[in-house]
Amino acid sequence: MGYLPQDIELFQGRISENIARFSEIDSEKVIKAAQMAGVHEMILLLPEGYDTAIGPSGCTLSGGQRQRIGLARALYGSPKLVVLDEPNSNLDDVGEQSLAETLATLEAEQITTIIITHRNNVLSKIKKILIIKDGALAAYGMRDDVIAHLKGLAQKKQIKHESEVQP
Repeated sequence: MGYLPQDIELFQGRISENIARFSEIDSEKVIKAAQMAGVHEMILLLPEGYDTAIGPSGCTLSGGQRQRIGLARALYGSPKLVVLDEPNSNLDDVGEQSLAETLATLEAEQITTIIITHRNNVLSKIKKILIIKDGALAAYGMRDDVIAHLKGLAQKKQIKHESEVQP
C-alpha cells in the first residue's frame, strides 16, 4: 500500500532515502517510483540529483516539489493500493499535468487508487466518485452520473430556495 498524506512529511536526508522510506535503497525502484510520479526529471535538475540532501521537513524544497517526492514515496515498491489525500493541494500547472499522467499510469497498471479531494480539477481523471456527507454515504457511482446527480440536487435546492424567497 502507498499513501500520500495531505501534509507531506519529508525527513532530513537525501531524496533517494525519502522515496525509499529510509529502508535499504533500491536505486531501480527509487527511479521507477520517481518516473511514475513524474518527478524524475525535476530531481535530476537538483544540485546532486537523487543524492541531494534536503533539510528538516524538506525545507529546501518548494511545497509542490515536496508533494511530488511524497507521491514518488507512495509509489515506491509498486503498491497495489494507493491512497492520495489532497494530492494536488500544492501543485503548479506542471505538477498538475504530472499528477494527471501518474493517475493514468496507475489506471493502466490496474492499481487501485483512492483520492480524497476538495478540488474538482482532479475529478476529470477518475472513473468513480464516492461522496461522504456527515459520516454517511451520500453518493457513489460513475463520475459523470454522480456529478449529474449532484447538479440535479443543486438545481432542486435552488428552485426550492427561490420559491421560499418570493412573496
